[in-house]
Amino acid sequence: MDTEIMMLKHIRIILLFIIFMLTLQVNAQSDRKQREEAVFYPVLRIVDGDTFWVDDGSEKGLKVRLTGIDAPETRNSRNKVKAAFGDESTEYLAGLIGRKRIRLEYDIDTLDQYGRTLAYVYLEDGTFVNASMVRNGYATVMTTPPNVKYADTFAELARKARKRNRGLWNQEMNYPDKLQGVPD
Repeated sequence: MDTEIMMLKHIRIILLFIIFMLTLQVNAQSDRKQREEAVFYPVLRIVDGDTFWVDDGSEKGLKVRLTGIDAPETRNSRNKVKAAFGDESTEYLAGLIGRKRIRLEYDIDTLDQYGRTLAYVYLEDGTFVNASMVRNGYATVMTTPPNVKYADTFAELARKARKRNRGLWNQEMNYPDKLQGVPD
């Protein structure tokens, strides 16, 4: 009787293992299929360091806002004031995605209060654009729940960028008049 119970336990464990392995294989195939079916949009124009237009086939195009990050403003508007490093941030984004094709990944909310599409953006080579902006100091973290999928990642990248004086965290770039004459 004990050997039958042990045998049934072993069979149950083997069946659970087989089911687990099949689930992994199905998930891997699903991930591969999603990558193969990914839609890449040509970038039409850059608005600023966190906003741009893509050709989605519509007459006007689709205005995209990089979610989870915030780049310095390039001009004064109703609610925002032009900030230092705004032009550099815009130039960096233009160099990164200009004349390229990008893929959009969405979080919970897909539109902001201005009707822009909120997205995490990837280049065809897999470069994560939102992360690159923060990693290189061209944007800060702006977590707006419920879109928090990469909040921890962005916070860690921002901490490292600041520690390494990257981009907008580089004091010499932001305050050159105060640092003139200081030896390297």
